Amino acid sequence: MKLYNIKENDEQVSFGQAVRQGLGRNQGLFFPEQLPKFDDIDALLEQDFVSRSTTILSALIGEELAEEKVNSMVDAAFQFPAPIKQVKDGVYALELFHGPTLAFKDFGGRFMAQSLAAVSDGGKITILTATSGDTGAAVAHAFYGMEDINVVILYPKGKISPLQEKLFCTLGKNIHTVAIDGDFDACQALVKQAFDDAALREEIGLNSANSINISRLMAQICYYFEAASQLTKAQRENLVVSVPSGNFGNLTAGLLAKAMGLPIKRFIAATNANDTVPRYLETGKWDPKPTVATTSNAMDVSQPNNWPRIEELCQLKGWGLDTLGKGAVSDEQSAESVRDLNSLGYLCEPHGAIAYRVLEEQLQEGETGLFLCTAHPAKFKEVVDEILESDIDLPGPLAKHAAMELLSEDLANDFEALKVVLRRVQP
Repeated sequence: MKLYNIKENDEQVSFGQAVRQGLGRNQGLFFPEQLPKFDDIDALLEQDFVSRSTTILSALIGEELAEEKVNSMVDAAFQFPAPIKQVKDGVYALELFHGPTLAFKDFGGRFMAQSLAAVSDGGKITILTATSGDTGAAVAHAFYGMEDINVVILYPKGKISPLQEKLFCTLGKNIHTVAIDGDFDACQALVKQAFDDAALREEIGLNSANSINISRLMAQICYYFEAASQLTKAQRENLVVSVPSGNFGNLTAGLLAKAMGLPIKRFIAATNANDTVPRYLETGKWDPKPTVATTSNAMDVSQPNNWPRIEELCQLKGWGLDTLGKGAVSDEQSAESVRDLNSLGYLCEPHGAIAYRVLEEQLQEGETGLFLCTAHPAKFKEVVDEILESDIDLPGPLAKHAAMELLSEDLANDFEALKVVLRRVQP
């Protein structure tokens, strides 16, 4: 597998280099030089989840890793299902929260851990990542206890749900969590500054586990195929997928699946009040505004990192950006949709409810709708309980960590202070 830097096309790397390096020069994202195309989609969809994902990822990676090795990586990473549930006639929820940290990030985080172990050259590795909530838990649990890998996770202090925080800030050992005085975009900017510091990058073996890392993105492609495999052929030929979007890795993965042959009619990018992309698709002007805190905090991102990959793919495929559906949803509207879904017998949280709402607004007669449910409702218990006037139960992983002590340290939004932390946590 060869990949190139979107910003500086002359920088070309292997899959292993891209996984180890994370970002290219000038903070450029890596993108596959070629995408495999599956012609017999029906036969591919008849395979089980692990076998099909092995086929997809082996085709992407190429000869760099043997198929048997990829199979063992997938088997270790994807040890939980991605079921679809019918919500009403013609509308389905894709549940991506059945992994150990109850969020879709488990797929990418665990596959990245397997990938990094497979391509590691034996040197020290420091994973530095920013999270708006769910990435932190998935990465922390995926890398917890791994030798020679230190993980430092930055998150916006007071701007993620208490249960999200408990799930990854209570582990210790090689997992170090830092509450930054700022929003998610500030955390993300600190990560980018660290990657721009060549001396620091070399000194601590810097890598990132955000969806900027190509291995995480590749893993996410697989559950779009898994969702389609659970629909009839007629349903998937008129399939519209609504994606709750913050950093836009999930939508990027879905579009890559479409480029590889999965017959998805169209995608919808559903955001909260942080609506940089919907406004851009409407006006053609990229105009990020200050990030607004919402009840769907994992989507509180004003400058989505993965958007350049979407533009690159659409340009390569000749897809007009105007073919993407779009919509921005307020907290009040997402709460209303949580209640609507509950009245249909489906318990959801604000992120999935946002995707459902925009899907409902844009789904046409004869189409099948699918919306992504990216986190278990209990991860947002306070919000969901208030909306529904309920007291939802905590599943095992959340109940366990809810009782544990937070191990995070607070830090100013200051790069020099972060460098001190990164050097201090080295073994």
